[in-house]
Amino acid sequence: MSNKLLILLIEDEVPIRNFMSAILNSKGYRVIAAGSGKEGLSMITSHCPDLILLDLGLPDIDGIEVVKKVRSWSDTPILVVSARGQEREKVEALDLGVDDYITKPFGTSELLARIRTALRHSNRTNGENLMEPKELRIGDLTIDYTKRLIKVKEKEVHLTPIEYKIMMILVKNLGKVLTYQYIINEIWGPYMEENQTLRVNMANIRRKIEENPAEPKYIITEVGVGYRMVDERVD
Repeated sequence: MSNKLLILLIEDEVPIRNFMSAILNSKGYRVIAAGSGKEGLSMITSHCPDLILLDLGLPDIDGIEVVKKVRSWSDTPILVVSARGQEREKVEALDLGVDDYITKPFGTSELLARIRTALRHSNRTNGENLMEPKELRIGDLTIDYTKRLIKVKEKEVHLTPIEYKIMMILVKNLGKVLTYQYIINEIWGPYMEENQTLRVNMANIRRKIEENPAEPKYIITEVGVGYRMVDERVD
């Protein structure tokens, strides 16, 4: 039995399917492919892949329906790769539990980086890293979990309790896009629906941790969708 990670590619366009399969195989992944939503769902239950690459525009079932069905019984990482770039659809997919979203056309390096991030996040949530690190370093940013300290270039940064909670949600989901509403629900609950309070807090966080808040390198804005903390850890 191979110990290579297994990726299920659900994509109806044969040239794209072959291209992506070739890339993934060359990087040491095992790849199985389905050309429709129903075939993909069947392969998920029979092969138990480590990650699902899903196109939304399938010939039989809409990819969003595939996400709903999978998330009703499985937390397998799902990375949507789709030509649909509308913010509404990105938000819907992310809110349903998709781990990440790439819009076609995409670069090979970006695809592989997003796959690595989704797999790493899956390992953490499944308890494979039972010894939680005491510290996380991304560039000049250091987060000391035990002391609840944030430092930039070894200089302590003072965050408000709300700002710290926002940082911790982003850190817990390192590399993942979190929608505005997801963060709002986690911090203020489901009854607050406007984004302005979140944006004000995010502007304050960036002012404190970013060298140039107008060009952030730690917390990236996915316009119209939400925020992503970059996964560029320093060991």
